[in-house]
Amino acid sequence: MHHNRQTGNRGEHIAVRHLKDLSYEILEQNWRFGHKEIDIIARDKNCLVVVEVKTRTNKFFHDPVEDVTRKKQSFLIQAAEEYLYRNGLDLDVRFDIILIFIIEDRTELEHIKDAFRPVA
Repeated sequence: MHHNRQTGNRGEHIAVRHLKDLSYEILEQNWRFGHKEIDIIARDKNCLVVVEVKTRTNKFFHDPVEDVTRKKQSFLIQAAEEYLYRNGLDLDVRFDIILIFIIEDRTELEHIKDAFRPVA
């Protein structure tokens, strides 16, 4: 398996564990909508939480939040709407980003709740 994919899978596993520790219900992992994918779909009480996980092995380049572009946000919003529709759910939706930094033998996690909102 490619190193970046292994790193990404490890980061997603850490993110899922973090969400479960917060008592979130994990509904889906790697949910596909068209040719795109949502990393994690979870439920936090009466809220559907769409989670984008960004895993990095260093902090030297740029803020990984910048990788969640307007185009990516638009896709996540459309996919969340489709998920609600397909599953007959009537829930508020929140978009979170979880940053995972795996540096040597250390792991750091930053959970940004409500990282962005749909633009009207």
